[in-house]
Amino acid sequence: MQTKPSPPPPTDAALLADRATFVRTETIRLIEIAGTGHYSSVFSCAEIFAALYYAVMRLDPARPQWQERDRFLMGKGHAAVGLFPILADLGYFPTELLDGYTRLGSPLGDHPDMTKVPGIDFSSGSIGHALSNGLGMVLGGRFHHRDFFAYVMLGDGEMQEGQVWEAAMSAAHHRAGRLVAIVDRNGYQLDGAVDDVIGIEPLADKWRAFGWETHDVDGHDAVAVADLLIGLRDRPADAAPVCIIAHTSKGKGVSYMEAEPGWHLGYLAPDDGRRAIAEIRGASA
Repeated sequence: MQTKPSPPPPTDAALLADRATFVRTETIRLIEIAGTGHYSSVFSCAEIFAALYYAVMRLDPARPQWQERDRFLMGKGHAAVGLFPILADLGYFPTELLDGYTRLGSPLGDHPDMTKVPGIDFSSGSIGHALSNGLGMVLGGRFHHRDFFAYVMLGDGEMQEGQVWEAAMSAAHHRAGRLVAIVDRNGYQLDGAVDDVIGIEPLADKWRAFGWETHDVDGHDAVAVADLLIGLRDRPADAAPVCIIAHTSKGKGVSYMEAEPGWHLGYLAPDDGRRAIAEIRGASA
């Protein structure tokens, strides 16, 4: 008879801060291997990653396909470079695999591939599809009498995609209480400021109008994110779905990336990378 993993431990502020720093510094290291990558998109959600994987989600790295596990889906799949180090750290695959990131033959690419990488539940790349897939997982779990959560992280530019709102309407109709959308509200997308491209406010009111329980949180307060998500786990499975709008800064942790949206995709030379790592570690000390 298989036993379930223990519930997540109480929120550990020091651990979550350390793991968010780990995400940022490993992102810099891996992008140096690749030669280009999405620094600022990862840095805005590092604390969200840390909260989910080290305090909230029910997982068993020894059994990546365990049917009762919680699922995580990224609409903004270009942030995968920040998720891979966490999966290695938890034991989904050997840490040495990170050293070949994006190299020929490596399963670790710029976007996550669920057919190649243990711990990845959704192959994302084309923006807008993750919420629909998360809803399908939750409804499938309901059909099979399984009680897991599906956490879907969406970029705020992704709010401009029609499929997101089709999924939102459907999830509310089906009372998909195990579906949690987390919007990384960092204010920028590839083409510039989100609200200059297509305005999305009043965002919280829109989600509420679609029938979702909606919360705002400081996305760089990992403890606040974790505590909010943990507090949602006791809700009935047929409650309204939940949207969390996490207010973040793109490029958080490296001052010049926070001030320049062009770092959505870029490259730090080794010396610049070392200076950025020093700033990140200094800010978290």
